[in-house]
Amino acid sequence: MKPIKYPQNLPISAKREEVIRLIRENQVIVLSGETGSGKTTQIPKFCLEAGLGAKGKQIACTQPRRLAAVSVAARIAEELGTDLGEEVGYKIRFEEKTSSRTRVKLMTDGVLLAETQGDRLLSRYDAIIVDEAHERSLNIDFLLGILRMLIEKRPDLKIIITSATIDTQKFSQAFGNAPIVEVSGRTYPVELRYRPPEEEEGEKSLAEAGVDALEEILLETGSGDVLIFMPTEQDIVECCDLISTRYQRWSLTVLPLYARLTSQEQHRIFEESSRRKVVVSTNVAETSLTIPGIVYVIDTGVARVARYTPSTGTFGLPIESISRSSADQRKGRCGRIQEGICIRLYSEEDYYGRSLYTPPEVLRTNLAEVILRMLSLKIYDIDNFPFVDPP
Repeated sequence: MKPIKYPQNLPISAKREEVIRLIRENQVIVLSGETGSGKTTQIPKFCLEAGLGAKGKQIACTQPRRLAAVSVAARIAEELGTDLGEEVGYKIRFEEKTSSRTRVKLMTDGVLLAETQGDRLLSRYDAIIVDEAHERSLNIDFLLGILRMLIEKRPDLKIIITSATIDTQKFSQAFGNAPIVEVSGRTYPVELRYRPPEEEEGEKSLAEAGVDALEEILLETGSGDVLIFMPTEQDIVECCDLISTRYQRWSLTVLPLYARLTSQEQHRIFEESSRRKVVVSTNVAETSLTIPGIVYVIDTGVARVARYTPSTGTFGLPIESISRSSADQRKGRCGRIQEGICIRLYSEEDYYGRSLYTPPEVLRTNLAEVILRMLSLKIYDIDNFPFVDPP
C-alpha cells in the first residue's frame, strides 16, 4: 500500500495526530463530526496509521446502508491508491468484494451482526468503526450492546463510534466515559426558506409541492444540483414523473433514490452528468451518503417511521414529521460545496414545535427478532442486555 495521504480540505485532517493518539491510548473513542467533516472516509485511514489492520487482522467499518458501504469502500480504495477488493473491500447482503489482503472492510451493521453468529468474539477484527451511530436503528443499538459486552473479553479490540453532533455524551457514558473528539463540518452558508402549504392548496400532494419548490429554484438559478426528500417510494415515482413531464425545457437528469433500487440504479447518483441533476430520495440521503454537486435541498419534513403498537400487536410504517435534528441533517446536505438554499415545505413554527431527536428504534418497535437473535447468540440474560437506551 502506498503512503497514506489525507485531503487537506477536510476538517478532520487537521485532527489526524490527536485522533491517532487517542486510538492508540484508548479502547473506545467517540468521534462527533458534522456532515462534511470527512469522518467516514478518513477514520479507517487513521486506524491503519495507528497500526491496526495488520498481522492478518481487519478493520471493520459499518454503515447503515448498502449504498454507503459500497461507495465509501470505493472512495477509500481510490484515496489509498489500491483496487477495490484488495486492501479495501466491502461486504453487503448477497455481495462481497474482499481478498486475503483486505485490511479495511466496509459493511452494513446487519452484516457484522450476522458475523457474530459464527464468531461471537469477532476475532478477525482488531478495530470496529460504527459509523453514523446517531441513526440509532435496531441493528446499531444491538451492535453497540454486543460491543459493550465484548470490550471486557477483547481488551485488544479498538472501537470507534462516530456520530453527527447528536447525543455523543450518551455513547461516551455507555462505554465508560470514553473520550469524545469533536470535528466541525466544512459548510457554506445556507439560506433557509419556509414554504408551508397555502390553505387553498390543501389538495396538493407532497410530490406536487416539491415540484413547485423545484420550479422556484430553477427560475432563480442557472446551475447546481437539487436534492428533494420524499417519504415513500410512491411519492418519489410521482415526483420524478411530474418533473420529467413539466420541466422538459430545463434539460434535467432526474434520478430516484430509495432502498429497493438495485445497486446499479442507486449508483447513478454518483455519475457525472452534463445536465443538471435532480435527485428525489427517501431519508437514505439524510446522513450516510454524500451526493456530489448538491447545492439546493427541498425538504418535505416527513419520513416513514417504524412503529410497533403493543396494545394491538401491530407493526406499521406511518409517515410522520421528522425531528429537528433530522431536518438540520437534511439542510446540511446543501452547504457542502458552495452557498446553498434549503426550502422547507412547512412553517418555522412547525419546525420549532418538533422533538429535538428521533427516538431510537429500540424504543418504538417490536423486539421479538432481537430477542431471538440474543438467544441464538446464547445471550440468556435478556433483561440486562446493555442497550444504550434500555427498552
